[in-house]
Amino acid sequence: MHRYPELMIAPMRREISELGAIDLRTPEDVDAFIDRTRDGVAMIVVNSVCGCSAGTMRPGLAMALEQGPKPDAIAQVFAGADIEATDRARELFAPYPPSSPAIALFKDGALVFMLERHQIQGRPPEAIAGAVSGAIESHSAAA
Repeated sequence: MHRYPELMIAPMRREISELGAIDLRTPEDVDAFIDRTRDGVAMIVVNSVCGCSAGTMRPGLAMALEQGPKPDAIAQVFAGADIEATDRARELFAPYPPSSPAIALFKDGALVFMLERHQIQGRPPEAIAGAVSGAIESHSAAA
């Protein structure tokens, strides 16, 4: 399978890293992240080179994290680069089909929210921010 060169995706990866996300590059990284975050709210972002959707997902996520509550931990996999890690994360997103970009929220290790590409595409960053903020707030408040 073709992998995007790191040099090409580095600026897009950095946008999410600068929000406090750790990079999950292997399936073991994904499993360790989920194990470490079994208590609390954790987010896994499926980052992507897709300009139309990921180009609004990244700023929407930044807005959500600036204006609202934050999850206890944030991580990212990069579709097309962290292929095995992305596949493992997607297994945890079942029953949702593979989607990139996407934002998954886990509460105490269980998937509780999924924002899929079709819910991102064509929406402005403000709408994405509202959806993400609302999900974090509702699951953080239930703690």
